Amino acid sequence: MAAPDPVDVRLLSAVAETGRAAVHELAAYLNMDVREVAARLATLSTTGLPLVVGVECDPNGIRNALASVGVQPQSQPGGGYQTPPSGAGAPPPPQHSGPHSGGYAVHGGMSGPQQPHGPYPPMAPQPPPSPGQGPPPPQQQPPQGPQQPYPTTPAQQPPAAPNTWGPPGSAAWSRSEQGAAGGPTPRPPAVPRAGKVGSKLDTVGPNGEPVEVLLVEVVDPADFLFSAAGHTLEEGQRAIVVHIELTNRGTTVFDSPPDQHLLLVARDGSTVSKSSVALSSRPPHSSGVSPGETGGGHSVFVLPEETELRSVEWSPHADPGPHSLVWDISDL
Repeated sequence: MAAPDPVDVRLLSAVAETGRAAVHELAAYLNMDVREVAARLATLSTTGLPLVVGVECDPNGIRNALASVGVQPQSQPGGGYQTPPSGAGAPPPPQHSGPHSGGYAVHGGMSGPQQPHGPYPPMAPQPPPSPGQGPPPPQQQPPQGPQQPYPTTPAQQPPAAPNTWGPPGSAAWSRSEQGAAGGPTPRPPAVPRAGKVGSKLDTVGPNGEPVEVLLVEVVDPADFLFSAAGHTLEEGQRAIVVHIELTNRGTTVFDSPPDQHLLLVARDGSTVSKSSVALSSRPPHSSGVSPGETGGGHSVFVLPEETELRSVEWSPHADPGPHSLVWDISDL
């Protein structure tokens, strides 16, 4: 039996660690060409491995792109496009900011067609990367079956706001910062540490433990990811996805979800808190980060379409303070 290709082994090990990941994120993590990663994964999926490679897109956006160059989109026989099996990874959305976004420069051509190298033995989990290899890919939970939702932290319904929660799957199914009068609640500005998308900022957690928080990317708008997950936006609303990673530098467990007090701040000073909606292609945060470990995930926000945003804010407590962190996103 031919020995497995070392590059394939490295690629499969990264896939095994995440369970589900976008091709561009794997390419960035492994410092490989995104097209080579896609080609290798497509080839490996035909060798009998329990591996599915798929795509996700905004159907109308793709049709419009084809129409703009004078090409009429072709439908599959029988009407409509074939749906790929569930569990496939999701491609990047069209507008990203941060180190995992945008196209990756390609140096040189492909290394040639990828050939299967025989059956592969089960992969043992790889140890965490040593310093200098860059941050690990966002932690993602392996799928538990077709269309299994990722666990989310239950949100508490304020007793005095009867319309805070809408029907599941709708844009109203989110927690808002609006009071009884229906308007946003302004609040005094904090005096936090500041940065931009891609900045890792130091602060302390709710129990005084030292932590580092990295704003990886902001996807605005993320309407197609929202609808692809089976949710519906109300007219005049848009969805935004924020990806952060928290590294616990202390000696005690950071015992809450890293995005528990994550907010979007509008230009007028009003805030938008995260929705309870979870996206299968952008897994949410899990509760708890052990000492020395990094926890990552995605937070979904639903807000009026015309809202202009100023920053993303993270705080260890419900109210902003000197340990809050702010990333400027006004130029996105």
